[in-house]
Amino acid sequence: MVRGVVTLPHGTGKDTKVLALVTPDKEAEAKAAGADYVGLDDYLQKIKDGWTDVDVIITMPAIMGKLGPLGRVLGPRGLMPNPKTGTVTMEIGKAVAEVKAGKIDFKVDKTGIVHAGIGRISFEADKIVDNAHEIIQTLLKLKPTAAKGTYIKSIHLSSTMSPAIALDPKAV
Repeated sequence: MVRGVVTLPHGTGKDTKVLALVTPDKEAEAKAAGADYVGLDDYLQKIKDGWTDVDVIITMPAIMGKLGPLGRVLGPRGLMPNPKTGTVTMEIGKAVAEVKAGKIDFKVDKTGIVHAGIGRISFEADKIVDNAHEIIQTLLKLKPTAAKGTYIKSIHLSSTMSPAIALDPKAV
């Protein structure tokens, strides 16, 4: 099971909506860092009522007790904050700034494939190469010590509606 986070050097090209569920003393820090929505009880109620119009939720460890009952709503959508991905932290401003700058999380699916968006087709070739290189290097660092044989068998890049381009894994 390989999972992790990586900050892409040129971002993803997508505007990420961030919800910061924080106590009133951290609200100013979250707003200054660029969070789209900041609050606590009013947003918890909105989520209970079915609102999930955000891409990432960042919160503090003290708030996780209140978020627990919302696991059935947030979990399947991939929005549940997790300390391993850096979305449960006391450094709210830093976490919001990283997510806005292009921090993505990835994990391998049950067939052994890692799917991750690394940019837009409108990016210059150098930016796409840099982002791809960064995620591949991160994947190589996360190789389990027990893994034997060929770790990365193939690499394919594609846009949403186009055929994939195969890359040589040994050249990377």
